[in-house]
Amino acid sequence: EVQLQASGGGLVQPGGSLRLSCAASGFALDDYGIGWFRQAPGKEREGVSYINVGRKFYADSVKGRFTISRDNAKNTVYLQMNSLKPEDTAVYSCARASRLLSSLWRAPPNYAYWGQGTLVTVSS
Repeated sequence: EVQLQASGGGLVQPGGSLRLSCAASGFALDDYGIGWFRQAPGKEREGVSYINVGRKFYADSVKGRFTISRDNAKNTVYLQMNSLKPEDTAVYSCARASRLLSSLWRAPPNYAYWGQGTLVTVSS
């Protein structure tokens, strides 16, 4: 059974950092792309970052501040978030793509499996 478990959210002050984890089970990470998405209250789900073999993508709003990585031995994908801003406040979820993606990584319909979200709150 394919499962994704996101964790690592919390309350952080502006300028602070958090590292989110997405633990995968039921499949091998290096066979699929994994995306991070976020959804703030009253807003649509937004693609934040994506990783597959040899490729990483970022939304313009997080480029230079967030870093996606993966540990195949632990079957886990990470999202290191630095210089956090109040506008980064959202529920963050990870998802497994149905196929290898490039320009279409931001589109939620291209993801077949989703984990539950973890709340990130950036506030002083």
